[in-house]
Amino acid sequence: MNLLDLCFGKPLAASDERAEQLGVASGIPIFGLDALSSAAYGPEAALTLLIPLGAAGIAYIVPISSSIIVLMAIVYFSYRQTIAAYPGGGGSYTVASENLGVFAGLLAASALMIDYILTVAVGISAGVGALVSALPKLLPHTTLLCLGILVLITFINLRGMRQAGIIFMVPTYLFIGTLLAALAFGVFKSIVSGGHPVPVAMPPTAPSSAVAAASVWLLLQSFANGCTAMTGVEAVSNGVRAFREPVVNTARRVLTIIIVLLMVMLAGIAYLVRAYHIAATDPGLPGYQSVLSMIVAAVAGRGVFYYVTIGSVLTVLALSANTAFADFPRLCRAISLNGYLPDSFSLRGRRLVYSQGVYFLAILAGSLLIVFRGVTNRLIPLYAVGAFLAFTLSQAGMVAHWKKNKGRGSGRSMFVNGLGAVATGATVIVVLVAKFIEGAWVTAVLIPALLLLMMAVKRYFVRVEDEILTREPLEIAAVKPPMVVLPVYRWSKPIQKGLRFAFTISADIHVVHVCKEDQKEQLKDEWASLVEEPARRAGLPVPKYVELQSPYRLVITPVVDYVLMLQVENPDRQIVLIVPELIELHWYHYFLQSNRGELLKGLMLLRGNQRVAIVNVPWYLTGT
Repeated sequence: MNLLDLCFGKPLAASDERAEQLGVASGIPIFGLDALSSAAYGPEAALTLLIPLGAAGIAYIVPISSSIIVLMAIVYFSYRQTIAAYPGGGGSYTVASENLGVFAGLLAASALMIDYILTVAVGISAGVGALVSALPKLLPHTTLLCLGILVLITFINLRGMRQAGIIFMVPTYLFIGTLLAALAFGVFKSIVSGGHPVPVAMPPTAPSSAVAAASVWLLLQSFANGCTAMTGVEAVSNGVRAFREPVVNTARRVLTIIIVLLMVMLAGIAYLVRAYHIAATDPGLPGYQSVLSMIVAAVAGRGVFYYVTIGSVLTVLALSANTAFADFPRLCRAISLNGYLPDSFSLRGRRLVYSQGVYFLAILAGSLLIVFRGVTNRLIPLYAVGAFLAFTLSQAGMVAHWKKNKGRGSGRSMFVNGLGAVATGATVIVVLVAKFIEGAWVTAVLIPALLLLMMAVKRYFVRVEDEILTREPLEIAAVKPPMVVLPVYRWSKPIQKGLRFAFTISADIHVVHVCKEDQKEQLKDEWASLVEEPARRAGLPVPKYVELQSPYRLVITPVVDYVLMLQVENPDRQIVLIVPELIELHWYHYFLQSNRGELLKGLMLLRGNQRVAIVNVPWYLTGT
């Protein structure tokens, strides 16, 4: 087994794709981690903005969470319809493109791409934030820890989707089980105590006096922060093709389980926050504790269960980026197939993964983590705009879809999608306005910029296609043998092989030698016996020997200039430059060679034109 097989697994054939498809059990960790883990930071993000209200602010978390849950229900029913209508996947991009036009599709794609990049950055930074809150000594290493987790997740995803699902199953179901158990136990204790449970571990006391008054604007800002709990719910509709047959039913079951679990978590967290009077602590100040940490400690104390639960929360937060790694490459593939991204994004790697998208996502998310130093709160304001813009365009596209495809139930479906479009569209405006100054303006700039970049890529491909495609029949009337140029440094086996090849394609061969001061006549003196006499005896045309002077000791430029001179003097001829090259036995031996062949080809490609061709003639070294 070689190193690549050991690291990434053995290559998979295209026929193995069915075995890589996901069922319900493995689909939840792959496509649900982002949505489920947002329960750990969405409510806290909403509560953080209520800190200025003191103890009075705690009461607002229930109506805010209820609003988010209602909005989530609307989006859920909309995406169930999207999965059935577009089982090929692509989600918001496909729906918007086919029903609202190219511009709307690219806008949805841009929003989703930004959302996925932020999903990776926010998820990992939130996980590391939870770790740092438990172990404050690690605070100076926040960025390094974030990047280490990013590399690990990237590596796992390059091994294939099925293996990633298996690896992430244990932490995902441990997180679901422990968190639901903690919430259920807390709710039970609250009901038994008449709504006034006694905390096992007392949470920090919220300030009794407020430093600000409750206002519609403040509550809207809190709602905008809390809406980050909805990011990731579109993942299943984007990756429908990853599921086993019947794909629609499997994808719908996975989506239903994810949404129901998330709703229960959000409702439970909101209820216990009010029941135990838990207020958020400022993440930037000493003594910070996450909301989930305070809830679990208040319900069960700081024993073994607490550490297992918080450990699972930390792990799932860090691994939630995996949802983006599952969806982002598939989205890039769909965009690439339409010509708005490079072709390489549509190609699958050794493990049937769209590797180019994985690498691209890792690089962009890593850059964000470095710029924002892995701090979640600095990234949150950028987060929800892209997700909700994609939601809105998807729902609006489905309205247009049902309008064009009228049938039984289409009116009801159109109403559901229309309601979803209005609700998520209003949320986009709220989030953008509420978070504009804090950083949402960055997303508002990046989305149009990415859209314009994709349109520029499309224009490039259209221009290239217009230039190279033709319907004209093959023109052979003016075909002539090419003029061949063979650069020679000294007589050798690679040069001999190159010259033998030159004889097979043309009788007009120019052997070019760039003179060095100490070798000016050496090759010329040997030329007659080494080449001219054997050629005459074989009845072959004698190659033309050309010496080029190089007063500034340049070797490559004179050869390129000579080739360009020939093509100017012979406008009706093709010029072929033959480049003999040594192929080393070991890669590290290339550092010992001058690699003039590579430099010559590079410069010739830069300065050449349509009538100049380059041919490699390799000589394989055997080490004997």
